[in-house]
Amino acid sequence: MDLDRIEELLRRLRLPRIRNSFRERLETAAQEETSLANLLGGLLEDEVSSREESHLRSRMRRAEFPFDKTIEQFDFRRHPELKRQVFLSYLDPSFVREGKCIVLIGAPGLGKTHLAVAIGHQQALRGGDVRFVRVQTLVNRYAEADGPRERETILRPLRKAGLLILDEFGYLPPDADAGPMLYDLLSTRYERGATIITTNKCLPEWGKVLHDNALASALLDRLLHHGDVYHLKGDSYRLKDKPAVQLEAVAVP
Repeated sequence: MDLDRIEELLRRLRLPRIRNSFRERLETAAQEETSLANLLGGLLEDEVSSREESHLRSRMRRAEFPFDKTIEQFDFRRHPELKRQVFLSYLDPSFVREGKCIVLIGAPGLGKTHLAVAIGHQQALRGGDVRFVRVQTLVNRYAEADGPRERETILRPLRKAGLLILDEFGYLPPDADAGPMLYDLLSTRYERGATIITTNKCLPEWGKVLHDNALASALLDRLLHHGDVYHLKGDSYRLKDKPAVQLEAVAVP
């Protein structure tokens, strides 16, 4: 069969990687006297590899990670309260499959987001649907949405994600309406998907953040049923090489 005709058929079958490489592989196969089976196998491997790379790029794009981090890059020596082997277990697909939760509590700059992104990144590499969003960003989007349909459009992918990372809960006081929205989102995900929350607020303070103690209690009940809580301690990574800064009160005339 004419090679141009083969290329046209590959285009119609939407096999772009094979279409781009089959001429070169045919030439190499002729020179090396490769069997037809090896030639076909090599072409199919090219196509599968290309599709897997494309799917991975799509998953990473949907996740919207703020940066790339791995568990190997996290310095557990600075955090003896955290066990490296435990966090390595969260990289396993069973973490998502069993709908587990992690709450990372601590001051800014201790690596909470690093750990959350590292787990999310590995789960995405394993084929999981991961979504990362800062809580205040989500609250703002929800508040600005034009009606129930647009609000559901915002929440639907977060409800269905295999792993949802809610970053910086409590850093800014959300509106009173944010509490019911977060409760609805997380209760829908209960035992259906994994969740990681990073926060600077201890659990007893969540009622104040959400403007509702009963709502916070119900939310924590679901999160902690299959969840682990970690309190990160120490000094900020971002300020470790900076001189100490003293904030002085300024008199107001």
